[in-house]
Amino acid sequence: MKLEVYGTGCAKCERLMEAVDRAAKELNLDFTLEKVSDIQQIVKKGIMGTPAFAIDGTVKTTGKIPSHDELLRLLTAQ
Repeated sequence: MKLEVYGTGCAKCERLMEAVDRAAKELNLDFTLEKVSDIQQIVKKGIMGTPAFAIDGTVKTTGKIPSHDELLRLLTAQ
C-alpha cells in the first residue's frame, strides 16, 4: 500500500506524516509512506488545501489532520 502526505513542509504536514505512520504501523500494514512537497505535483493532483492524504494515489483528505480513528477507518477500508 502506498501512502502519501501532500504538503509544503509545514508543522501540520509533519504531524499528519507522523499520524499516518503511527496508524499504519498499528494496523501492521505493508506500506510505504511518501512526503510530496512539490507544489506542481500537489496542484496536478487537484489538491487545494494542505495537508492532504492519499492512499494508492486516491486523495482521501485535504486541509486537515484526520483523527486517529478516522485514519484507522480509511486505512482499513482498502
